[in-house]
Amino acid sequence: METLKVDLAERSYDIIFGDGILPRFGSFCRALALGENVMIITSSVIGNFYLEPLRRSLVDSGYNVHVCILPDGEEQKNSDTLHHVYDELLSAHLDRGAFIVAVGGGVVGDISGFAAATYLRGIPFLQVPTTLLAQVDSSVGGKTGINLQKGKNLIGAFYQPRLVFIDLATLDTLPDREYLSGLAEVVKYGVVADADFFNYIYDNSARVLIRDKESLLALEKRSCAIKASVVARDERESGLRAVLNFGHTIGHAIESLSGYKKYLHGEAVAIGMAQAARISEAMGHSAKADTDRIIRLLEMLHLPVELPYYSQENYLKAILRDKKVKDGSITFVLNKGIGNFSLVKISDLKAVLEKCGIGG
Repeated sequence: METLKVDLAERSYDIIFGDGILPRFGSFCRALALGENVMIITSSVIGNFYLEPLRRSLVDSGYNVHVCILPDGEEQKNSDTLHHVYDELLSAHLDRGAFIVAVGGGVVGDISGFAAATYLRGIPFLQVPTTLLAQVDSSVGGKTGINLQKGKNLIGAFYQPRLVFIDLATLDTLPDREYLSGLAEVVKYGVVADADFFNYIYDNSARVLIRDKESLLALEKRSCAIKASVVARDERESGLRAVLNFGHTIGHAIESLSGYKKYLHGEAVAIGMAQAARISEAMGHSAKADTDRIIRLLEMLHLPVELPYYSQENYLKAILRDKKVKDGSITFVLNKGIGNFSLVKISDLKAVLEKCGIGG
């Protein structure tokens, strides 16, 4: 096993990496001096694979274990599902001495974290991410929340987990499409933060596609290290942390316009990154060769890059509902070549979309 620390003073926590380590989870919980009652929150699909070994680990460590099963899918990341979690916590008579364990992908982690942040004004929670996207991105950093029909993650809170416990073996059961979706977030870190890392992904794409464990561990450790460094310097996204939204502004718009059903999150982000690279090039922040290389890597990883057709008006409406809009302007994350970034405040979004051929 290997450990990476997210350094946030009294809110610091460890990210544990290993292969086949789920049976040891309960002992790590004991080391955190948590309460005796725990609610495992997972989804119906993930629960079939990992609920029982995780429950057994906690029971063997002396915990009283309760279970809440959520429906699968991004469209379930809503207030109805959140209130179901509250009802389950209350039905189990869990008090402020209890803690939550989120077992699953980003939807489960985001809902569980927000429930933990708000139930009885806050109880501890731990992340056991079982998708690549959650392991390299959403489980780290404390962003929690739910979607509204008109926009993604518009209701939420910053609330850090007490531990992130990553078992690479959980990726063995991950469907190919979900796995590829997670790779989009990995590429993001290389594009905006580390050119050497980008080149590593590019040069090892064949090994990455077959889920080579050595390559996977390298991807996960570097991705989490980059995110941990950014979060440590800007926990609440007052400036620097916005870099982690590269590709997400347009990606979130695509998810919203498609009703959260056509594209997985990483697929939408991949398309958003391709468009952000084109915008960066059009605004003089990068060269065509950089754009081509970014798009080529996404294609090598079997990720979509072409923008789905919605009217320019609908794109504008969706983007302007983004959390990063302030006083009618939006801050776009643009790549500066490969391995660096710019935060650019755009007030005339329509002109930028027209310049890059987004919408019609």
